[in-house]
Amino acid sequence: MTMPEMKKAVAPASVVNDPRWARIIARDRTADGLFWYSVMTTGVYCRPSCASRQANPANVQLHDTLEAAKATGFRPCKRCNPDGISIAGENAAIVARACRLIKESEEMPALNDLAKAGRRSPSHFHRIFKAATGLTPKEYAAAHRASRVREGLEAGHSVTEAFYGAGFNSSGRFYENSSNILGMTPTQYRSGGANEEIRFAVGQSSLGAILVASSTKGVAAILLGDDPDTLVRNLQDRFSEARLIGGDNEYEALVARVVGFVEAPEIGLDLPLDVRGTAFQQRVWRALTEIPVGETISYSELARRIGEPKSARGVAGACAANNLAVAIPCHRVVRKDGSASGYAWGVERKRALLDKEAARRT
Repeated sequence: MTMPEMKKAVAPASVVNDPRWARIIARDRTADGLFWYSVMTTGVYCRPSCASRQANPANVQLHDTLEAAKATGFRPCKRCNPDGISIAGENAAIVARACRLIKESEEMPALNDLAKAGRRSPSHFHRIFKAATGLTPKEYAAAHRASRVREGLEAGHSVTEAFYGAGFNSSGRFYENSSNILGMTPTQYRSGGANEEIRFAVGQSSLGAILVASSTKGVAAILLGDDPDTLVRNLQDRFSEARLIGGDNEYEALVARVVGFVEAPEIGLDLPLDVRGTAFQQRVWRALTEIPVGETISYSELARRIGEPKSARGVAGACAANNLAVAIPCHRVVRKDGSASGYAWGVERKRALLDKEAARRT
């Protein structure tokens, strides 16, 4: 394509009005690989996240494929290397390799060793790992080890077999952390939470009935619904072997705090939580808590944020398994077209929460 032909093909308004231009301005790394752009005045083509000085849209042409960008006859940008793997893709590969090392190691690998394997400095590696997974390497290793302990106990192994199989090299180290790992003692976990005490109370909010339940570690469930009795039966199903105890006036004050958060989400909810789930679920839930009030993202975008771009269905499953409504805001995840769907406590409640948060933010 000659230069005059290119100028004729690209009207400034067509680029500015194209939603892809906004992603170029934002240097959106998630757009890398979806399209490319070329700049006539510099004679280069780039990926959307290129950190070079912003080009005049009058000199820009958008391309759906890398081949189309190359067909301009321009050279690849040396700064963003559009022909190679993106920085985000390279970081994702480094994190994936580190996750495999953690899973395959008997002991938690040292941060320096993980960083060395990824050819990054410890501080840089730590930063990209947390950005990709929502967890630090140490937290990821702890969550993975906790999953292995739970799997061992659920498979009928003895407590000793389970903690050695998960990589603990002494019973002392395991029992020091067993309550944090399992949310209860190992014996209680093997018996399905038998004799564990769960305190609960039910309040009312603009969304209907709201049940809050706590273990000794923290709030273990926040459930929404129309009928209080149905919520109590739901709690019994979720903690089938535990001993449920109705909350007193002091506990009802905690329920009032949760109700206040539902009505005014911008005040925040600073409560200790007893979060029980697999390593993958905890990564999803951690990422959910980082979505600001009034904002939403898609399931596929959330999957990319935790470094698992092909796990949108797994992300949706983790959202569905969430016991802590509003505290872990799975209602802020929507379909690609922005529509609300797939909420355990009803799509209408999801819409109401999103509308309330959007209005508060405005």
